[in-house]
Amino acid sequence: MQRFDNILFVFDASPNADIAFSRAVELAVTNAARLTVIGVSDPIPRTMHNLQEAFIQAHEERLASLVKRHGNAGLDIKTRVLLGNAAYEIIKEVIRGNYKLLIKPAEGKGGISNKLFGTYDLNLLRKCPCPVWIIKSTKKKKYLRILAAIDPSPAEKSNAELNTLILDLATSLAQQENCRLHIVHAWAMAGESTLRSGHIKMPTQEINRLVRETRKSHKQWLDDLMAAYDLSTMNTQIHLLKGPPEEVIPGFARKHRVDLIVMGTVARTGIPGFFIGNTAEKTLAKVDCSVLAVKPQSFVSPIKA
Repeated sequence: MQRFDNILFVFDASPNADIAFSRAVELAVTNAARLTVIGVSDPIPRTMHNLQEAFIQAHEERLASLVKRHGNAGLDIKTRVLLGNAAYEIIKEVIRGNYKLLIKPAEGKGGISNKLFGTYDLNLLRKCPCPVWIIKSTKKKKYLRILAAIDPSPAEKSNAELNTLILDLATSLAQQENCRLHIVHAWAMAGESTLRSGHIKMPTQEINRLVRETRKSHKQWLDDLMAAYDLSTMNTQIHLLKGPPEEVIPGFARKHRVDLIVMGTVARTGIPGFFIGNTAEKTLAKVDCSVLAVKPQSFVSPIKA
């Protein structure tokens, strides 16, 4: 996977930090990339200046210990401690350092009673201009199943760029991990539920015909997109699934025990840093695995360096 030549890892005190950092180191070695590790400390009032210095020193020691534990990787790993609001300062650092990938452990543990992504994670996913890889704690050293969530609909111009990026990343990672790749496109016919409710008089056969035509169009778009990829040497399955993506993607991921979802996020016109229709955000709220989220190159973060 030769894409990310400048990687930023966000360290926190969670038990997942070492696991996530191991993957960051592995990726940096594979890409011959620069790797920087940062920690963020809350600012202390000036009247407590000595305490602030102690906080910074404690962060620096933790970062040094983390790097030392992975010293045999042969990387020159840089470390830095930032002061201020974590998500805000991290995004400013991404912009200043022109980082190509941000990696961090997930805030939550996931599972039935614990959300995986917290407010901190979601702020990064919303507003960070580079791809954001948030890693769930797992004992697995390798991913077994990766899901690429794509939308080949030509109605959205930004989709073409995102689909290419998603598939490039997902196929590269699947080859690197030597794992199964699921390529999923969720589709639905607009207004189908209203038509079937009976409020609009239309024969059931006609509704079924419209649904079949809609599916046919989506299948053709999907076939056209996938024709550009030679997947003959990979363990790949392509799925055309009916339903809203915020339901279909998390449900499929749970059923098939997916380890990583690669998906796109798109800024709504006029509202920087938010998802179109909140579809991606609704999807993330139901996901219980690691996520690599990407945005189109046209995305502009509302946060300035």
